[in-house]
Amino acid sequence: MALTDQEVARIARLARLHLTPEQQDQAQTDLNKILGIIETLQSVDTTGIEPLAHPLASVTDIHLRLREDVVTEVSSTERREALMANAPGASKGLFLVPKVIE
Repeated sequence: MALTDQEVARIARLARLHLTPEQQDQAQTDLNKILGIIETLQSVDTTGIEPLAHPLASVTDIHLRLREDVVTEVSSTERREALMANAPGASKGLFLVPKVIE
């Protein structure tokens, strides 16, 4: 499917783009290339292919690359006080922030 000059002009108008004739010709060429790529992708037979949850799952076991969600530091009062030392406002170990919702 190739876009015509009128279709490219309409797309530019809808996108509120002011294109010179040269820019419109370039946009038409670029958009037609993109549509050609989409047509190629749509023509590929994907029956029997399971969708991927992550693109790397096709080349590696992705679960091996992700770390376990485990606690690595033990909390303590001293650690909390050290972390809160630079807080502009704190109360009972919590950050105080300005109210933003009435």
